Amino acid sequence: MTEKDTGTENILTDEMANPSLSKSGGDPGITPLSPSHIQQSDTDQVQSGPSFVVVVAIDFGTTSSGYAYAFTKEPECIHTMRRWEGGDPGVSNQKTPTTILLTPDRKFHSFGYAARDFYHDLDPSESKHWLYLEKFKMKLHTTANLSIDTEIHAANGKRVKALDIFAYALAFFKEQALKELSDQTGSEFDNSNVRWVITVPAIWKMPAKQFMREAAYKSALVSRENPEQLIIALEPEAASIYCRKLRLHQMVDLGTQTTQNGFSPNDNVGSGMTQVSPAKEHARRNRQSRTFLVENVIGELWSELEEGDRYVVMDCGGGTVDLTVHQIRLPEGHLKELYKASGGPYGSIGVDYEFEKLLCKIFGQDFIDQFKIKRPAAWVDLMIAFESRKRAAAPERTNPLNINLPFSFIDYYKKFRGHSVDHALRKSNVDFVKWSSQGMLRMSPDAMNTLFKPTIDHIIQHLTELFEKPEVSDIKFLFLVGGFAESALLQQAVQNMLQGRSRIIIPHDVGLTILKGAVLFGLDPSIIKVRRSPLTYGVGVLNRFVEGKHPPEKLLIKDGTRWCTDVFDTFIAADQSVALGEMVKRSYTPAKPSQQVIVIHVYCSEKEKAGFISEPGVRKCGTLRLDVSGTESSAPRREIQTLMQFGDTEIRAMAIDVSTGRTVKASIDFLSH
Repeated sequence: MTEKDTGTENILTDEMANPSLSKSGGDPGITPLSPSHIQQSDTDQVQSGPSFVVVVAIDFGTTSSGYAYAFTKEPECIHTMRRWEGGDPGVSNQKTPTTILLTPDRKFHSFGYAARDFYHDLDPSESKHWLYLEKFKMKLHTTANLSIDTEIHAANGKRVKALDIFAYALAFFKEQALKELSDQTGSEFDNSNVRWVITVPAIWKMPAKQFMREAAYKSALVSRENPEQLIIALEPEAASIYCRKLRLHQMVDLGTQTTQNGFSPNDNVGSGMTQVSPAKEHARRNRQSRTFLVENVIGELWSELEEGDRYVVMDCGGGTVDLTVHQIRLPEGHLKELYKASGGPYGSIGVDYEFEKLLCKIFGQDFIDQFKIKRPAAWVDLMIAFESRKRAAAPERTNPLNINLPFSFIDYYKKFRGHSVDHALRKSNVDFVKWSSQGMLRMSPDAMNTLFKPTIDHIIQHLTELFEKPEVSDIKFLFLVGGFAESALLQQAVQNMLQGRSRIIIPHDVGLTILKGAVLFGLDPSIIKVRRSPLTYGVGVLNRFVEGKHPPEKLLIKDGTRWCTDVFDTFIAADQSVALGEMVKRSYTPAKPSQQVIVIHVYCSEKEKAGFISEPGVRKCGTLRLDVSGTESSAPRREIQTLMQFGDTEIRAMAIDVSTGRTVKASIDFLSH
């Protein structure tokens, strides 16, 4: 970022959200004393904060969640959580479904398989009073005005505060992990010895990341007094960190046509598949132990990379698909983000929505809507049955896929419509779904593949656009990770699109890649050295009015001085490289000596350059609050120096009262806008 001309005088107004003169030209709240610039601190001197005994990472997924941990004295041993009770036939249960059940009086009851099984066993007359929630993580990505008060719907249609649900889930994982650590160490394990890591999609905006942190505070995972005890990790970054440790026997290279270590390229590497070869048997035994050895060396694949080589991590989860481009920096093998994270809501739950649309086409939207409300537990059963068949979809499959219809579906449909499910199927003109006499929907492989098509098309379109960017040329590897990466249909589509331009690597236990990488990130957060800013951030200021340069409608005359209102003063620009530990430094002075709190509105834009806060696409996204109480000074102009750190996964703010040397409380709030 270029330093500004020191002769230019900026004044920050306290209310610059509205471009009208009457609003913008309010009493100036603060005068910046120094031009903006970036202070480059020594990136290797980034403070790591207090030392912890163990790092516990929570992969809070849209469809399934889990945790893993490593003791800081044994960083090469990553332990994944205990086996979950329950589980579905044919589906790996190394994670548990992201489902939560509250009692009729809204108290936490259970999470995961336990929540699902208990809810399933409730009598329909009872179950409608209980609050069952699933796939609720997507709400944080799709809600435009996310706030502490954002609500989500339970299966019975009742609304609950999203923050409560996320806090309950994190409290559940805290309890599980601490219990396991206590059992392992033989005495009660103290939470203050844990560094917690929570993974989030890289494409999430700042409010969603802050929301996750607020939920962590509410759940008592960490306290506001010790914010550094929690790290928010970006999912594709975590995957990237794990992939650099991969040995050849721990992955499948879709580019090689020969069998490699017992895996042929057409093998589905999902952990729920039957396994026979020696390498697979070894991998299976390894999984039973739940402890992964991560050798303290760079994997063979990585050793092929040279300084400046580029690779893409494509994280395909239940809710979102995240694409990140990294470049290798030698000798330490640090990572540099080359292109800002991109992606969208194209996760595997898109396939579930297509199935629901198909059911609506056959049985009628009115019936499906009623059935979900009146028989919510049976609806969950039906979607579980679909999930296990969904995982069996493959490009070469020829035999049909049978999906069990719950008895209450068949029964309720007859009461609702007055004729049978079989009759509905015959009448529907959906010829690739038949009714089998065993009470099942029989789908042809083509029918199943059609359900995948819209979601996979979105992903491939996005990948195609990414590979057209100049920063994304000469990509050596594409790492395919996340639960949806197990899909043979998705693997084939990615292969067809890339046409050999890049080698496609899929780690074994692909669904646990992010979790294991998040533990490694918690052990060494400085491994990602350079990130790209997803947005342009700045504040609204008054500048001296310059004839010919500034629009006349922005002119404000105050005490004989001509000011230009609404000027967007940039902190950091979209797609700008920011090194870890780099700071944007500003100095402000309170307008009145008695002022206790300085409030500065933060604006953002997807465009690299923004001239005014009133331009289209510029929106108020946060508030920087500086609490200057208790730092009174006799100096005629008190200087409050603000340092903002943009090179981390979250934006942090610190402030110092220059005359007294005291730290001023500083926080950026992204959730109240």
